[in-house]
Amino acid sequence: MQSGRSFNLPIKLVGRGRRIGRAPCNVPEVARLSLAALVLALAKGAALTHGRQMTAQVTVLYFAKSAELSGIKSEVLSVPQQLTSLQLWQEIVNEHPRLGTIRDHVILAVRQVYIVLGDQLLFLEPGDEIAVIPPISGG
Repeated sequence: MQSGRSFNLPIKLVGRGRRIGRAPCNVPEVARLSLAALVLALAKGAALTHGRQMTAQVTVLYFAKSAELSGIKSEVLSVPQQLTSLQLWQEIVNEHPRLGTIRDHVILAVRQVYIVLGDQLLFLEPGDEIAVIPPISGG
């Protein structure tokens, strides 16, 4: 890069589903960032998003009671790529508020791996499958 030349790059650090900070900066300033500070922020779950939160289109599958409450068996939702399992559940409930009634009994499966609702950080990719699995009775 030529000396004296700079480019404005809006940068936002996002960690655990909330914005940590945002600052427009130019390339020479980015080069002066402490590598240790950047590594620490990334290790805490932050991502450089260039001014907007990164999202992923995921397929949500509804089974049993969750299908009954949502009124559908599947849909595609746009959700943040980095969020906790509880935040993912809240994104789903925002679309279908009646699902809130089964919150204490539901388990999610992300890429066919069971996930309990809590503060577990998820990294979603476009096309991921999310299954909403309510309690199932039978014998």
